[in-house]
Amino acid sequence: MKKSWVLFVASRYILKGRANSSVWSVLGIAFGVFALIVIIAVMNGFQLGFIESILEISSYHLRIESFQPEKYGELQNIMLSIPGVRAVLPFKEFQALARGRRTNQQAVMIRGLDKDTLETDTVMGKRLDFQRGSFDISDKGNVLLGSELAARLSLGIGDEVTIFSITGILSAENDGELDNFTVTGIFRTGYYEYDCSWAFINIESASFLLNESDLKIGIKLFNRFHDRVVLEQAKKKLSGYEGIKLSSWRDYNRSFFGALRTEKLFMFILVGLIFIVVGLNIFQGQRRSVLQRSEEIGLLRAVGGAEKQVRFVFVFDGGIIGLTGSILGLVFGLLVSLNIQEFFTIIESIINTFIRFINIAASFFGAGTAGKFAVFSPTVFYIKEIPSRVLPHEVVIIFMFGFLSALFAAWIASRKITKIQPAEVLRNE
Repeated sequence: MKKSWVLFVASRYILKGRANSSVWSVLGIAFGVFALIVIIAVMNGFQLGFIESILEISSYHLRIESFQPEKYGELQNIMLSIPGVRAVLPFKEFQALARGRRTNQQAVMIRGLDKDTLETDTVMGKRLDFQRGSFDISDKGNVLLGSELAARLSLGIGDEVTIFSITGILSAENDGELDNFTVTGIFRTGYYEYDCSWAFINIESASFLLNESDLKIGIKLFNRFHDRVVLEQAKKKLSGYEGIKLSSWRDYNRSFFGALRTEKLFMFILVGLIFIVVGLNIFQGQRRSVLQRSEEIGLLRAVGGAEKQVRFVFVFDGGIIGLTGSILGLVFGLLVSLNIQEFFTIIESIINTFIRFINIAASFFGAGTAGKFAVFSPTVFYIKEIPSRVLPHEVVIIFMFGFLSALFAAWIASRKITKIQPAEVLRNE
């Protein structure tokens, strides 16, 4: 008996046998895939934005500490000789108090950088969005402030800010002059902690406010996930330097990144419950279909259809439902995720139009009016626009999860066929 009959019978069942149930199952799978792709894409946008700001601006991919400053040149050459290293940057950092106009004061993290930092590390430049001014710390008296910090201190370009080291230890070479800086740039990273409490100055200026031995080295890699490999090679090449300390971005941000990973996992699970509900619906539908078609199944078995072939009719039915729903959800999910701003703009327009009609109706009765609706209002969320980041491997996992949930439900339901005996069915008929 030719196997082509299996596909023919399966297509007849899905198109005519229970079309309404199949449509709702397809829509259920499609909605689950669509929702999960969009939600995870937006979550990726937020999380990766935070992670990249932390790694590119603050912690770097690798760090070298506790070394003699005069050894910096040697260490730099050694690290640049390791494959995968993109940039090696010296820096110093310390806590301080900044005082602006109107005697406003704010605790800040001061980081001393080389004046050519952005030429060496172009990726950092992409994370610093200068609202006013530019990355100009060529002069020892220049300072760059986060946008929120500048607002709190009531400072603009060209204004002076006084910086006091919290330790209160100033070098005698300072002579009380280098604690006054001129604002030459106001930046925004999109990460509130940095924008409200970070400032950059020339590394030579930082040397007057810190002990010379506090020099550190930040290392950027072409791929931050290769940090363990580079770290092992660095440890071997730097084994002759006593007391030197090497660390990875995973060490500095372990708890924060772990919390983000757990949050994403639980979101995956919660939204993934949609597939379980739809899978149960497919299971019940296929199980009912097997019971209703017991006579047809018995006839197919009697004319030579193998048990596996008959089971495949119903498994194929579930597979078509899962594949169709997953493809629909994938297409619309990617369409929305890659155009997330336009999507939410349309949603806001529809809701605000509805609110406008309600306000007009309410005005006739002297009732209060509702305000304008925004999905992500800048007054509530510290964002200019809704971020979205689609990761291909996650899209593949979501697609396969939607498809396989329907396929598995149909396979479980089709086991009922093994209990149907052709002789008993034909005898009853």
